[in-house]
Amino acid sequence: MNKTLQSLKLTFLHCGYSKLDSSWDYDNVISPFSRLYLVTKGTARMYHSYEQFDLEPGHIYLIPSFTYSRYQCQDHLELYYIHFTEEVGDRLSIYDMKDFKYDLEADEQVFIYFKKLIHLHPKRYLTEDDPSVYDNRKFMAETEKKNELLSAKSFIETHALLQLLFSSFVQNSKSFKLNIRNDFHEILSYIKEHLHEPLTVADLAAHSNLSADHFSRVFQQKFGIRPSKYIQTVRLERSETLLLTTNNTLAEIAGKTGMGTISYLSRMFKIKNGITPGAFRKERPGG
Repeated sequence: MNKTLQSLKLTFLHCGYSKLDSSWDYDNVISPFSRLYLVTKGTARMYHSYEQFDLEPGHIYLIPSFTYSRYQCQDHLELYYIHFTEEVGDRLSIYDMKDFKYDLEADEQVFIYFKKLIHLHPKRYLTEDDPSVYDNRKFMAETEKKNELLSAKSFIETHALLQLLFSSFVQNSKSFKLNIRNDFHEILSYIKEHLHEPLTVADLAAHSNLSADHFSRVFQQKFGIRPSKYIQTVRLERSETLLLTTNNTLAEIAGKTGMGTISYLSRMFKIKNGITPGAFRKERPGG
């Protein structure tokens, strides 16, 4: 396992400090990157990984990538934030390999780490609080370019700080064997791990020993989104990430995301984004 973890790559995207109000109210957020929130003032509510979290000052929270999330602030919330991507090997995510805590009490050292990252990257803050604006477009490629311009000292220090903060959430090893009957939530990890395969609602229902109708109903009750819609959303999210961060051909991306053919990938991509995958890729710096 440790040999596999040697390939863990954390890529820094954004950090900053936000003052939020009741306009921070977003549903159906499924981001291709992870978030760390360190709350300093106020309260809010967050839902992900089949759990509800009541955000409170002095706590640090982890929100995994490619996970359905819901955010809601009724009054006022202030927090430090860090966005980053994680990668282990070809298709695996560390979230599929390890169990995580998502809510920890922050000590003084955590505040120092957050402030140090902001000091290192004073201009890498978000100008917009709406996740739909910054989640999935060319900002990821632009961020990669900014990382390449960092000095060796800043690059190494940034990665070390990310590792220190991220590692505090890691728990015991996770079993790769799916057991939906005991933990229905494992289906989300299964979908992400097998995204390149021809997943259908009927297949997923069979894994959980449920009828397709009952499976769909329970899935939507638990996660707030239909399983077919969730699969399609994650496939499109991952295709965007591959378009921005790799030189894979459209055929390769269609295969890796389970979209099957270039024509189907292009059609669904244009419905979601209003442009073709090729045009989307050309928007990235150097595209």
